[in-house]
Amino acid sequence: MTAQSPSISPLTTAGVLKKRYAQRLPRSLDDLTGPVHGEVTLPLHVAWSGLRTYDLDRPRLRMSLYRTVLAEGQADDLATLLNWDLLLAQWPVLRTLVSRHIRLVWEDTFPTLRQVSAAA
Repeated sequence: MTAQSPSISPLTTAGVLKKRYAQRLPRSLDDLTGPVHGEVTLPLHVAWSGLRTYDLDRPRLRMSLYRTVLAEGQADDLATLLNWDLLLAQWPVLRTLVSRHIRLVWEDTFPTLRQVSAAA
């Protein structure tokens, strides 16, 4: 039996999830150049079952699309499917619908999101 090095701590589930979500973040919120109106069909690697096409002009569907992309999308998906203006407008409610790990990673990286939530 070998002793664990004190400098190496076991990974926690929270740490693994935060790292996973942080690696997907855009460099800037300006990189989120997705559509504002119309229908969007998510790629299979983002939505592999259930609803895949969302109408951005319907608020509930738009919120559902953003929730799915934040949870399952890769960096390129975030940039092409999400729009900065829509994310900002929806964030006060959207932040309550995503996991705590997603919320913390996004708000820690982009303090504007935390500020808009506090003002709402």
